[in-house]
Amino acid sequence: MQYRDFGRLDWKVSALGFGVMRLPHREKESSEIIEDRAIEMVRYAIDNGVNYLDSAWNYHGGESEGFLARALKDGYREKVRIATKLPSWKIESADDFDRYFDEQIQRLNTDRIDFYLLHALQRDWWDRVHDLGYLDWAERKLADGQIGHLGFSFHDKFPLFKRIVDVWDNWTMTLLMYNYMDVDYQAGIRGIRYAFDKGLAVVVMEPLRGGLLAQEPPASVKAVFDSFPEKRTWADWSLQWLWDQKEVSCLISGMSTLEQVKQNVQSACGSGTDSLSKAEKDLLVRVRDEYRKKRSVPCTDCRYCMPCPQGVAIPWIMGYGNLSDMYESPVTAKAHYAFLSEENRAHNCNGCGRCMEHCPQGIEIITELKRIHEMLKPEA
Repeated sequence: MQYRDFGRLDWKVSALGFGVMRLPHREKESSEIIEDRAIEMVRYAIDNGVNYLDSAWNYHGGESEGFLARALKDGYREKVRIATKLPSWKIESADDFDRYFDEQIQRLNTDRIDFYLLHALQRDWWDRVHDLGYLDWAERKLADGQIGHLGFSFHDKFPLFKRIVDVWDNWTMTLLMYNYMDVDYQAGIRGIRYAFDKGLAVVVMEPLRGGLLAQEPPASVKAVFDSFPEKRTWADWSLQWLWDQKEVSCLISGMSTLEQVKQNVQSACGSGTDSLSKAEKDLLVRVRDEYRKKRSVPCTDCRYCMPCPQGVAIPWIMGYGNLSDMYESPVTAKAHYAFLSEENRAHNCNGCGRCMEHCPQGIEIITELKRIHEMLKPEA
């Protein structure tokens, strides 16, 4: 295993972290984890050098943290550091900070959480937890030793990311979505570099874009890969692109099989900063460009169309339509669309056209909303 700096800490993190969110489970019931297989996976990873495990209050229907406590018996807890997350979207009062934290401590069967993150921050959730006094609460938890270090995961735009980083000196780390397809998405490369320059450890989520970059790509994209003399697995291309960057401390992979764990551990063992040639980096730029040619909607996620008077999540829906087209993966796109609240789906559009007045790309938004809804709507 290769190890990397973790921000300002005097501690080295494994290049690969284990995301405890896509474990093997009973069909259609993610909370029913198949424990013998899942424990084998976690312990194989630790036995082969992984020392960072990432969970959250809501993973596997709330069962991830309890499972992790059981998986780390027999001396495994002492070999790793655990990160878990406060569900920012559920916080309604200052009392909720203790309520969720105390439950998580019990689930994890520990008296200290190594890395405690605010989960999935976006503007409304950040403003709420901030106004309710989260930072003062967190400082008390740091002082009494129940939390080792603090961080946040993020799902919004760079200006908010910068504001959160700058508001407090006690952040140790941040968790960002980043891969060779999403260099400008959400905080993007600007956020990665800003956090690194501020001394924060940068942990990457979705390195394989939910598995889409690990599967065989569409024919036109595959042709670009095939034109290159060096051969790697699709997943290894993605992972090595991330590890090549000095700003990345660790990447989190949500693995579902022991074979995936073995493959990712092998990739991590061969990783390093500045290890890719210019030709290899240029290849992934060409791959990205080829994928983007397959987009059916030229949406740049600028969000000038928002807010929609009817509550339609316009840029998200455009993104799901493009996801289906680019990766030829309607099943994944449907899963994302189904996760949207009913009131935010495209069928609520009343055709007022206000969004089209503000779209700099001139997209026929009303027509596209209808098309994407018909393509992705949940089956009756």
